[in-house]
Amino acid sequence: MINKVILIGNLGRDPEVKVFENGSKVAKFSVATNESYLDKSNEWQTITEWHDVVLWRNLAERAERQLKKGNQVYIEGKLTHRKYQDKDGVDRYITEVVAATFRLLERRDSGPSTSFPDRSDEPSSPSRSTTPSQTKTNSVNTDAPDDDDLPF
Repeated sequence: MINKVILIGNLGRDPEVKVFENGSKVAKFSVATNESYLDKSNEWQTITEWHDVVLWRNLAERAERQLKKGNQVYIEGKLTHRKYQDKDGVDRYITEVVAATFRLLERRDSGPSTSFPDRSDEPSSPSRSTTPSQTKTNSVNTDAPDDDDLPF
């Protein structure tokens, strides 16, 4: 059996974090995903779906530090359903995505990525002194794609 959900969307609010007596944390927030289609009148329509997301322990701590309303985020987890009673004693049902991992998809700064050196690190001429291991490292690192080009 498989229960797997992948979402790419925008946070609708800052994570709401609660700390339990034992020190464990839980974070909750909503994520909006959009779907666009061409209607019968040949006009583009957009449908926005809202998803409730729950993160536990270390993920909740990371979410508290890294995520803010409006951020674009990749979330992977499982779909869960639960029942609770509201203040009037009426049974309510909720569907949530319990995240196993998440990744912020936006850059934190506007400068170049620090994950990979830019092309200026490559030898510019044969007269530049580099050891074979430096040349090999530079060519491996600069041929790798920029991490911001990845969908997750």
